[in-house]
Amino acid sequence: MQGSRFAFGPFVLDPGAGTLLRNDDPVAVGTRGLKLLAALVGRPGEILSKAELMDAAWPGTAVEEANLTVQIAQLRKLLGPAAGGGEWIATVPRVGYRFTGPVEQLGGAQRNPLPLPDKPSIAVLPFVSVGTDPEQDSFADGLTEDLITDLSRIPGLFVIARNSAFAYKGKAMDVRGIAQDLGVRYLLEGSARRAAGRVRINAQLVDAVSGDHLWAERFDRSLDDIFAVQDEVTGKIVEALLGRLRAPPPRNRPRNLEAYDLCVRARKLMDDSPQTAREAHLMLTRAVSLDPGYAEPYRWLAMNHWMGSVHSGGPTESSRSVALELARKAVVIDPNDAGCRWVLAYLLAYERSFAEADAEFAKAIELDPNEADAWAALSDIAVLAGRVAEGLEHSRKAFRLNPFPPSWYYLTLGQAQYAAGDYQAAVETLRRDETYRTSSRRFLAASLAQLGRLDEARAEVELFLVGNPQFTIRHWAETEPFRDAATLAHFVEGYRKAGLPE
Repeated sequence: MQGSRFAFGPFVLDPGAGTLLRNDDPVAVGTRGLKLLAALVGRPGEILSKAELMDAAWPGTAVEEANLTVQIAQLRKLLGPAAGGGEWIATVPRVGYRFTGPVEQLGGAQRNPLPLPDKPSIAVLPFVSVGTDPEQDSFADGLTEDLITDLSRIPGLFVIARNSAFAYKGKAMDVRGIAQDLGVRYLLEGSARRAAGRVRINAQLVDAVSGDHLWAERFDRSLDDIFAVQDEVTGKIVEALLGRLRAPPPRNRPRNLEAYDLCVRARKLMDDSPQTAREAHLMLTRAVSLDPGYAEPYRWLAMNHWMGSVHSGGPTESSRSVALELARKAVVIDPNDAGCRWVLAYLLAYERSFAEADAEFAKAIELDPNEADAWAALSDIAVLAGRVAEGLEHSRKAFRLNPFPPSWYYLTLGQAQYAAGDYQAAVETLRRDETYRTSSRRFLAASLAQLGRLDEARAEVELFLVGNPQFTIRHWAETEPFRDAATLAHFVEGYRKAGLPE
């Protein structure tokens, strides 16, 4: 999971960390510039077309060629002349650009190994789908996700979150390397296939330290028994790791397998674009109609209403009301689901029902202390309450359970670092590629402004307002669930210094 670094002249570029050093001193360069430079130095001496470079810096986005020209000019200014007096980046007229200097590829940046927890620790790797049918792949993903959920609810286990486990999907399985990356001792891996009303599952539990297989079994059952098989696999793993079965509270299982499949597919679309949010909405609405006693689609529909409104400029009163109603429904159907609880808690905080929100967060953590998303969401709410040190600790727990998290984790971490006055750390966090689809630029701009880097701050403000043209400081301050006046004033101060509209 670690990429290479590149040395040229006095510079060292680390694309993975998003840093450029000149004689060990950081060089202030934007995210697009870093991506362009990484593409060029990764293929020194080769001509890269303008289309290739624009795809590298603006993936999946149609941009004008002038944007590329501006970025290249800024890179040349930052890098200065090469050793022989020429330019590091040469223009090839009507074609593209070429990196002219010698480049040395260094090893990946050393990542500090994660210490093993003081309890049995496990990651469930994505089960391999047997067959080429996309539905088979979705079924295998759903099985993996459900096993992660089942295990994470067992007292006494440390379980890596879904997002980090799925970082290894489709990749060669180096058991020891993966375990070191994730900071766990045990890995569960396997394969799954369903056909003609049957399900076949192979699963094995591996001790990554010794290389021993602690348990392995093959299941061949009726598809109607899929959730019984999941329970059996969970029980076998718990027995192998803890020596005895510790059953969590019963889960709310779907009665309709089509509703289950729709939920599995919708989960993958939750943090993406407005278009995929609409696709998820249709799937989840269908799931509810097929199985109205199944809690999970209500939970995801609540977040879908919330995120759909965020994509369109911010939660409206009506969308907040619908989201809250759906979240309450999910908890009524399955009061033992930590995911349903933290979603309700988060929405309650935005309604300023703080006492109820705090109680729901506490219940979510009690039900499942391995629920990384709950810790990340709680970090956000704690910071806005003025409990900044607590928010940073919650964020630390979230990242430990989910070392390769979704983009919004970085937004909450950057927000907490800003609130703590650690502006340089906030800049480093919020300039990572992972924040690409978030609205993190407002915090990045404020952090840069507090550091006195006003030109950079105003450039980030311009980019932020392209995607958020209706943003005003006043509306943001009125709608965010602040409980601490000093914390609110600190954010407003940074926004004003950066030049965000009042």
